Amino acid sequence: MGQLTGPTDPTADAHWEHNHPRKGFFTDTSICIGCKACEVACKEWNHNPQDGNLELLGSSYDNTGSLGASTWRHVAFIEQGQERIAEARESGRALVSLGMPRIGPPAPPSVADLADADTTPPDTADFRWLMSSDVCKHCTHAGCLDVCPTGALFRTEFGTVVVQDDVCNGCGTCVAGCPFGVIERRSNGTVKVAASREEQHAKHADVPNAGVAQKCTLCYDRLVADETPACAKACPTTSIKFGDHDDMVETAKERVATLHGQGMTEARLYGANENDGVGGTGSVFLLLDEPEVYGLPPDPRVPTADLPKMYRRAGMAVAGMAVAAAVAFLGGRE
Repeated sequence: MGQLTGPTDPTADAHWEHNHPRKGFFTDTSICIGCKACEVACKEWNHNPQDGNLELLGSSYDNTGSLGASTWRHVAFIEQGQERIAEARESGRALVSLGMPRIGPPAPPSVADLADADTTPPDTADFRWLMSSDVCKHCTHAGCLDVCPTGALFRTEFGTVVVQDDVCNGCGTCVAGCPFGVIERRSNGTVKVAASREEQHAKHADVPNAGVAQKCTLCYDRLVADETPACAKACPTTSIKFGDHDDMVETAKERVATLHGQGMTEARLYGANENDGVGGTGSVFLLLDEPEVYGLPPDPRVPTADLPKMYRRAGMAVAGMAVAAAVAFLGGRE
């Protein structure tokens, strides 16, 4: 299983002999226009079936709602008024490390930096849209991977996590193990055990991989061919960037610093902290508000991170029961 918490190289933990750099996404929500080209490209390349009846949701100008077994890229539409925009700028201004851990206070800006940067806050708009293309995080410590009982999920040589359709038995353990709610079984998240085999086959005859867990593979079949993932290639604004994970983190940090220099203090990073509860994510995001606004957990934590502590406590409990039994036995002989 490898290391369960903290910074690590997930490819090395998987004992791959190939020396490939870890790959990942940097999704810059500040330049996303909500065109959903990434959603379409993802579905076309991966032959994913349609979600729902393509009608707009009552809560948003959206027709998919969230990530799922058949939607591996999802663009959220979030409406905000002037008051919420001001709150986002204040909460962003309160951040020190912009999502990246460091020891001690931040280094003061140089005189040259202050002279070149225009730190005058821009006028707060009366209304704005937040567009955000969400995707599987391909966590450094992936809960779905750690809890899978069949080995259907595996860590690729690029540090990503992929489901093997022909190995998955549809148990759904991985669904509960994902702190982001990304992975799902392709049959509305349930498997009707009472239905006969013939009924199940008839119901899902036109749906590929029905009943098994599905999620983004970061276009593993394209990576092995040295190709860019379909969503990143289709993005018209370069909101979705793809490359070596370390380069993506550096690009994200530079972009946040640029926006802060322009007075947009609401900008912050998500997934770039390798000391968080999942060891950092392969998919890094630039957000313009709190993670909860985008439906993201503020402090994600993989469930297997607490296994060592649980084992220690269980061992102490067993030892205590053994001592108590021994005392009771010896005391009864007197």
